[in-house]
Amino acid sequence: MTAIFSKVWAIAAAVLITTGVAGTALAQSTPPAGAGGGGPPAGYSAPDASGGPAGPAGDTRPLDVPLLYVTGVEVLQTTIDPKLEVIRVTGLASSQGWSNPTLVPFFYGKSADDILDLQFIGTSPEQSQKAEGFVPMSAVFEVEAGLAIKGVRVRAAGNALEVTSVPGVAKADIKIDDCKECIGKTFVEKGKGQAGPGVVYAGDLPPDYRPIAPTHGVKGEVHSPNRINLILDSQNKIVMAFWE
Repeated sequence: MTAIFSKVWAIAAAVLITTGVAGTALAQSTPPAGAGGGGPPAGYSAPDASGGPAGPAGDTRPLDVPLLYVTGVEVLQTTIDPKLEVIRVTGLASSQGWSNPTLVPFFYGKSADDILDLQFIGTSPEQSQKAEGFVPMSAVFEVEAGLAIKGVRVRAAGNALEVTSVPGVAKADIKIDDCKECIGKTFVEKGKGQAGPGVVYAGDLPPDYRPIAPTHGVKGEVHSPNRINLILDSQNKIVMAFWE
């Protein structure tokens, strides 16, 4: 397992580079207008009454990025040789379609406080997904017990969780609106109202949300799988909710 751990640390820098630039380096090729004869333009998916992907379909575009939340971290010590510290992490993905949950250490060498700092990473869906509720995810990471780790910190997109002793457990109770019941409710921005029946209050949403009114354009990344998009009508009622 020492060799496995060494290899993980050796490739962590490359993984971080991929993670750090994936959101901004995404490029999508678009065939010439009219290519392939008549019909819808390239990159367009007609509405699917059976509940297909929401939002822009585009080309294949999975990203390896942090999952939305970490909900639990447990560090165990094995008793048979070779002795290991096993780190089990649970969390939430924003939507269906995520895969390959894994734990990747930050690549800055051994920390001064002997806390192992990990990122909770997953492979995002290829297309935008309807807001139908968060999806549980989990991953395991093994460390040679002789490396003298005093604790473990795990970071997701929306939060971080730390175990300060080994063995040990830490849990987080996520009380964020997953927007699976947002359609038909009125969106209220922070400072302009409060939560209540029939209201989706911005302060109850995940940290990266984007309300889009009928008169508003859009800017920023085309594909940000941890961002919830809320399409509003002229009365600020939500008519569509999807994760990019």
